[in-house]
Amino acid sequence: MLKVLVVDDDAGLRLSLKTALSANPRLHIEEAFDGINALEKYEASEPKFDIVILDVDMPRLNGLETLKRLKEKDPGLIVLMLTAHATVQDAVLAVKDGAYNFLSKPVAGEELLHLLDKAVEAHRLISSIAASSPVLLEEGRKIIGSNSQMQKVFNIIHKLAKVETPVLIRGASGTGKELVARAIHFNSARKDGKFVAINCSAIPENLFESELFGHEKGSFTGADQRKIGKFQYAEGGTLFLDEIGDMPALMQVKILRVLQEKMFTPVGSNREFPTNVRIIAATNRPLEEMILKNTFREDLFYRLNVVPIFLPSLCERKDDIDRMVQNFIKKFNETHKKSIRGISPDAMNILKKHNWPGNIRELENVIEHSFVLESTHVISPASLPESLLETVGVDLVTLPPQQETTGSIRFQSLDADIEESEDLSVDDLEDPIEVDPNQTFDFNAQKEAFEKEFILKALKAFKGRINQTALHANIPKKTLLRKIEKYGIVAKDFQ
Repeated sequence: MLKVLVVDDDAGLRLSLKTALSANPRLHIEEAFDGINALEKYEASEPKFDIVILDVDMPRLNGLETLKRLKEKDPGLIVLMLTAHATVQDAVLAVKDGAYNFLSKPVAGEELLHLLDKAVEAHRLISSIAASSPVLLEEGRKIIGSNSQMQKVFNIIHKLAKVETPVLIRGASGTGKELVARAIHFNSARKDGKFVAINCSAIPENLFESELFGHEKGSFTGADQRKIGKFQYAEGGTLFLDEIGDMPALMQVKILRVLQEKMFTPVGSNREFPTNVRIIAATNRPLEEMILKNTFREDLFYRLNVVPIFLPSLCERKDDIDRMVQNFIKKFNETHKKSIRGISPDAMNILKKHNWPGNIRELENVIEHSFVLESTHVISPASLPESLLETVGVDLVTLPPQQETTGSIRFQSLDADIEESEDLSVDDLEDPIEVDPNQTFDFNAQKEAFEKEFILKALKAFKGRINQTALHANIPKKTLLRKIEKYGIVAKDFQ
């Protein structure tokens, strides 16, 4: 449920907006009659409002000043501005100060709901990139505030959304570079334009120029018709050049000219075309080292490096894994229509032992893998990928028992129930008790007997099929095969 505050001094307009918004059951709507009243309601609200629809012309405190004060309190707040006398200057000021968009009265209900959906999606993108922990450098210094991580992220995007300069996103593969680029675009003045992504490492060198600038018919063998390039296709929007460190040297020169002159020439054409595209570039390559080796142009680096963002590797900030896992659980509950409530402490400890060479992308894949296999409401170690368990040196036999779940066989170990203690002898006990000499109380022998019995029951239940037994009994396949060999079990006997 999203909380919406409608602010206008016209009671009739407030009613019409509230009626239009009520068509969306996910919105909870409240009203304020001017800017001062809006600030008062914002302060008193708990939880805070997600969206504010704000009139410009109001007594006591106008909409533009109210916008500034609201954004100071919450940079992530979605604000839509309304006015009966819209001017270009007002619109520019409102967007510069953090408004998502600017609408003229009267506002059609469908148009308003459509705009709200886009604003909420833009807001969701920023929430997602909080997991990337971006760090913005401004004049050589890191911007680190005392505010929360989310507010820091909103501040970064808010700063970048107000300018048109190129952005260079640095970080290892899987840290969320394209997600950051999308968040910048969809929260900027270019949000209604296209976001066009191109992977520089995936384009053959002989097709690079045509891909970016297009070509005329007959300009080279196979050019049987005119083609529009990515710069022309992204006109008015944002062009995301991913892995720019892999761009060929000749294309680096041509991109530099486009950034300087705002003009490009299609292959085979004698005509220059103007371009109005914002460039966001990203790379995982050490550009400074490449400059020293003359494999990346220094002038292009400084042209792109106007606003650099750094995304740290996941292994450098494992404390963030808890928050990321909760975000992914929420995401995959919606995607897979499941109701996973969380992750067990043992599973979380395993995740924090891993070095995450694939960063956030790898973590997301691990959580989705667990969603497919987990049969309970909590992600357990048994549902984690076997390759990850092997990497961190974890054998499920050594983990504490999981709670049994109806309808599935759970592999359990008794190891965790035994605590370290001093050796005891019969002499240490005040009243020795006589026991049946035919009974054995050797723990290891009992544990092995349990393991063998459990595996026999599981193989019988799943007709000796190794993969099915490993999946439903929550035993890594390699562990199951090792135990089968240890106890001399023949799986084919159960087919």
